[in-house]
Amino acid sequence: MSTLFTKIINGEIPSYKVAENDDFYAFLDVNPNVKGHTLVVPKKEVDKLFELDEETYNGLMSFSRKIAIALEKTIPCKRIGMAVVGLEVPHVHVHLIPLDAMQDVQFVKKVKLKPEEFVAIAKAISDNL
Repeated sequence: MSTLFTKIINGEIPSYKVAENDDFYAFLDVNPNVKGHTLVVPKKEVDKLFELDEETYNGLMSFSRKIAIALEKTIPCKRIGMAVVGLEVPHVHVHLIPLDAMQDVQFVKKVKLKPEEFVAIAKAISDNL
């Protein structure tokens, strides 16, 4: 059975896409810790980060880096944090989170954004790639 992220990648579930290539897909988290919280996933459906083959793992980190650089140009913040937790969805995903304080990465405080805000943020990050 396809994961939630595979359904997003395949367009079965809508997303606020930031970037995509043949192997990876980046989109805004719809339940973000902060404005700009982005998820980066491999298109290959693998449950755990360290189960990825080395080429896909390295590609995921490289693609995530590109997204993080664009994200930092787009969202004012002290730095971009990265977290790989993987308990919510059984599909490898990297959280890229604009940080101003440690609590921004704790997954307990969420922000609410309007659909038009998501669209504008996704476009702005994409434009900064």
